[in-house]
Amino acid sequence: MKGARLVVALLALAGLLHVALSLRIAAFNIRTFGDTKMSNATLSNYIVQILRRYDITVIQEVRDSHLTAVGRLLDMLNRDDPNAFHYVVSEPLGRNSYKERYLFVFRPDQVSVLDAYQYDDGCEPCGNDTFSREPAVVRFFSPLTEVREFAIVPLHAAPLDAVAEMDALYDVYLDVRHKWDLEDILLMGDFNAGCSYVVPSEWSSIRLRTSPTFQWLIPDTADTTATATHCAYDRIVVAGTLLQRAIVPDSAAPFDFQAAFGLSNQLVCVCSSDGHRTECRDPSGSTVCRVHHQDRHPCPHRLIPHRPRPSVTITLWR
Repeated sequence: MKGARLVVALLALAGLLHVALSLRIAAFNIRTFGDTKMSNATLSNYIVQILRRYDITVIQEVRDSHLTAVGRLLDMLNRDDPNAFHYVVSEPLGRNSYKERYLFVFRPDQVSVLDAYQYDDGCEPCGNDTFSREPAVVRFFSPLTEVREFAIVPLHAAPLDAVAEMDALYDVYLDVRHKWDLEDILLMGDFNAGCSYVVPSEWSSIRLRTSPTFQWLIPDTADTTATATHCAYDRIVVAGTLLQRAIVPDSAAPFDFQAAFGLSNQLVCVCSSDGHRTECRDPSGSTVCRVHHQDRHPCPHRLIPHRPRPSVTITLWR
């Protein structure tokens, strides 16, 4: 992929002491996460390396109806320690046959789950629901951080409904506060909050943005894309005085994990001799994707696989 980058908005800590005394939280859109990705040794190993950096990761775009890919992921994460990571997963969410799940992967020696629920955004068959994939909210207890209890509200917004869905997160926030009597709330994920999906004139109609209750940690100028575009799609929004004070200053910052892992942007795509199949390999020689074509559709000149989207992360003081 020419010009492609994988960027993580990640903490930039001043010293090793801060690293040791922090709780790292991330939101990661892995893009069509399922059996195909977990069957690819190269991709699955990189995903595991990324997830091991964090204490809590909210994974979006999980396409895994039977949770076989999730099970394989946890097996890899827990290969050396069977209790290193636990998970909470939502039901399949979507207005039609296309469904996604939200997946929370966390370290049980750092945090525990107190409660969880699926936000009710209305009647889907009636056509009056708000979200394409309504948030699945999880309440965590962290005995080692300054803020002991907090909730995480994930969102993978539908691109064409990004403005309405971000605005409706304000209602989710109020619902969480009422349900759990809790002020410290993280709202995070792929909001599609930039470029053509949210133009500058639309920000004033988004209560999550205009209310002084919320602190936006990823600026509009950030780039959280995996392509040559420059858009701040992925965001972290924080509510609650204790939680806002507990965040390590400037801990949301770009991190290029392609550079960190010594990866290349270049893929080698080869067309089979019969013209019916295209196979793309990364520089290590591992197959990234394979596409079969009908007789009337020869191999394309360019093929861009579904690589993971960047993640956005923050860090809490201990």
